[in-house]
Amino acid sequence: MRRALAVLLALALTVAGTGQALAQNKLPVPYDFLSSAVLAGAQMQQDPPGANDWHCAPSKAHPEPVVLVHGLFGNQATNWQTYAPLLKNNGYCVYALTYGQSAAAPAPFTNTFGGLTKIEQSAKQLKTFVAKVLKQTGARKVDILGHSEGTVMPDYYAKFLGGARYIDKYVSLAPLWHGTNLAGLATITELTGAFGYTGSSSQLFGDYFASGDEMTTGSPFMKKLRSGGTPAVKGISYTNIVTKYDELVNPYTSGIQVGMKNYTVQDFCGQDYTEHFEIAADPVAAQIVLNTLDPAHKHAVPCRLVLPFEGG
Repeated sequence: MRRALAVLLALALTVAGTGQALAQNKLPVPYDFLSSAVLAGAQMQQDPPGANDWHCAPSKAHPEPVVLVHGLFGNQATNWQTYAPLLKNNGYCVYALTYGQSAAAPAPFTNTFGGLTKIEQSAKQLKTFVAKVLKQTGARKVDILGHSEGTVMPDYYAKFLGGARYIDKYVSLAPLWHGTNLAGLATITELTGAFGYTGSSSQLFGDYFASGDEMTTGSPFMKKLRSGGTPAVKGISYTNIVTKYDELVNPYTSGIQVGMKNYTVQDFCGQDYTEHFEIAADPVAAQIVLNTLDPAHKHAVPCRLVLPFEGG
């Protein structure tokens, strides 16, 4: 009897020790976008914590790798300091790329920040990256988590480059499915067109900002993406997470699309003042993402004071 108790005690201690070790091996997850992005900026070419482990084997619980797609003027390091470790800690194989870098961009943007080239070109880069992820992991499909420009670029890949068969869940932070009229750019384009100007805002800003006018409301790119009456592609499960305080997607409701699941951060927490950038580190959005990727194990969405840019 004593020997049996000793064995049970030893087993219990082993299990407890293993649990503590696992807890200690958890990656830190910051919920402050600006500070984390600035710190990551010194190491822009490095992978965010937890991402791009090319030896990661998807588990039965999470068989689909998650591909993180950053926004305009972002990159894999600055954009994903929260979600890369968060998803890794929750058992996912996580991958992130930097796309749309421009050699024509002025310093400090030259070949550093992404999302600058035409979205169609960036979508080709994503196609190549997803193919690599699938080959390395043996998975049949991936889940997409995108922010800002990274919410529409993967849809071009899905709709026009054969990507639909490789995407299961598609989660968007601060999406712009109807385009944006930031600083009146869409209105300016319409007005200049009325006076005979046939160029685009990308021509005004230069080739290094070729994606800029594509995301404006009513642009040829947005019209093509919405061809057939919707940007949605059959077979993909879409989820959108928007914030009322989005300063770049104008209006913020551009991210709300009929036929998709739509969530507004402030419907869950009135004390959450996250805007376009902080939503990539926001605790409310983070829990919605986790619940969406793993609906069988949902947890309550937290509510606490969250400040613009810096969280809290």
